[in-house]
Amino acid sequence: MTNTSQPRVGAVLTVLSLAAFMASLDVFIVNVAFDAIGTDFRGVGLSELSWVLNAYAIVYAALLIPAGRIADRYGRKGGFLIGLGLFTAASAACAAAGGIWWLVAFRVAQAAGAAILTPASLGLVIASTTPERRARSVRIWAATGALAAALGPAVGGLLVAADWRWVFLVNVPIGVAALVATGRLVPRSKDESITRIPDILGALALAVGIGALTLGMVEGPDWGWTSGRTDLAWVVTVLAVAGFAVRSSRHPAPVVEPALLKVRPFAWSNATALLFAVPFAAALLANILWMQQVWGYSAIRVGFAVAPGPLMVPIFAAVSHQLAKRVPVGLIVGLGCLLLGAGGVIAALRVGQTPDYATEILPGWLVGGVGVGLALPTILSSATADLPATRAATGSAVVNMSRQIGTALGVSLLIALLGSPVSYRQAHSAFQHAWWAMAAVAVLAAASAIGMTPTTVRSAEGERRSEHGQADGPAEGRGPDAGDEGHGDVRCGVEAGAVLE
Repeated sequence: MTNTSQPRVGAVLTVLSLAAFMASLDVFIVNVAFDAIGTDFRGVGLSELSWVLNAYAIVYAALLIPAGRIADRYGRKGGFLIGLGLFTAASAACAAAGGIWWLVAFRVAQAAGAAILTPASLGLVIASTTPERRARSVRIWAATGALAAALGPAVGGLLVAADWRWVFLVNVPIGVAALVATGRLVPRSKDESITRIPDILGALALAVGIGALTLGMVEGPDWGWTSGRTDLAWVVTVLAVAGFAVRSSRHPAPVVEPALLKVRPFAWSNATALLFAVPFAAALLANILWMQQVWGYSAIRVGFAVAPGPLMVPIFAAVSHQLAKRVPVGLIVGLGCLLLGAGGVIAALRVGQTPDYATEILPGWLVGGVGVGLALPTILSSATADLPATRAATGSAVVNMSRQIGTALGVSLLIALLGSPVSYRQAHSAFQHAWWAMAAVAVLAAASAIGMTPTTVRSAEGERRSEHGQADGPAEGRGPDAGDEGHGDVRCGVEAGAVLE
C-alpha cells in the first residue's frame, strides 16, 4: 500500500483511533450510571448490575481474536465497518432497553461489534503507516484507548445528569460520523496468507469458562461459597478452560497459538495485562461506588471527581514513551502497577464517613492515574516487540483479550468482597478489604512486568535511527517477515521468528 500524503495518514489514524476510543470508552462509561440504572429498573441489585459490565468484557475478550483473524482474511476495512455499524446499532438498542436483562443482551451485541472493529482498526493503522512511524502510530492508538477507558466515568457523569440512557446514545452520532469518514478516507487492507477459519468453538469455550468463573465470584456471597450452584460454576470453569486449552493445542487456527506463549516477553505481557486490569477495573468502580453510595455524591459530581485521575494518563503515557528509549519496559510497567496499587492503599487508609474529597480520594486517585499512564499504554504497545511481523496484530489482540478478562475478574472480585453491607461500619470494612486486595494484585502485576523486557532489546542508537527513518539491521531485531506487506511491528525479534515460523 502506498501512503499518498502525511495529512491523509493523520486523518486515517484519527478516524481509527476515534472508533477505538468509543469502543474502549464504553467498557467503563456505565460505571457512573449504576445507581441510575438500578433506580430505573427497580429491585435490581449490584450483582445483577455487574453483568452490564461483565457481559461486555467477557464477550469482547472471547471474540476479539477470531473476529480479528476473519477481518484480516476477508478485509480489514469491511470488518471495521461491520463492527462499527453493529456497535452503533447496539448502542441505540441499549438506550431503549426496558429491563436489566435486555440491557445485558444488547451489551453483548455491543461487545461483538467492538470485538470486530478493534483488531480491524489496529490492522488498518499498521497497514496505513510507514515502518519508521509505525511504533508511534500504534502508541497513539493504544494511548487513545487507554485514555478513553479512564475518561469513561467523567463522561458518564455528565451524561447521566441528563439521563442514564445518554451513556449509550452518545455513541450513535459518533459512530455514524466514523462510518462516513471510514468509507471516504480509510484504504482497504487484508492478509492473503490467512486461509483457515479461526477456532470459533474455542472462543465459545473461553467465554463460557470466564463467564462461569465470573458467575461464581459474583453470586458466591448470596448462593454460599460451598453451595451446589457455586460448585457447579467452578466445575464448568475448569472444564471450559481445559477444553479451550485442548482446542488451542490441536486446532489449525487456534484462538491463541501455543507457540506465541513460548515467546517470553509476550507471555509475561499477557500475564501483566490480566493482573493489571484486575485492580484497574475494580479500583475505578470502588471509588465511584464509595462516592455515590457512602458519600451520596450525584453522578455528575462523581464524574468531575474522577476526572483528575484520567488527566494524568496522557501526560505519563508520553513520559513512558520517552523513558522506554532508555529504561527497560518491564521496569516502567512495574512502577506503574505499584503506583496503581499505592493509590488504592491511600484510599483505604484515608477515607471516612464525612466526605473530604481533596484529602481522602484525590491523592490516591492522582497517584493511580500516574500509574495507569505509565503502565497501560506501555503494555499494549510493547507486548509484540519480540514477535515476527505476521503475528503482530494477533499478538496485540491476545493482549487485549487478557486485559478484558482481567476487567471482568476485577469487577467480579470487587462485587464479591463488597457483598451487601447494611451499615456504614460494614461498608467501610468491605471497601477497605477491596482496596487492599486490589493493591495486592497490583504488586503481583508489578512482579510479572519484570519479564516483559524483550530478549532482543534495541539499543538507544537503534531507537534514534528508527525514529529518523533508518532501518535497523537484522541483529537489531527485525524479524524474518518484517517487510511482508509493510504490516510488521517495528521491533520483531529474530528469536521469536525462529520459534513461530
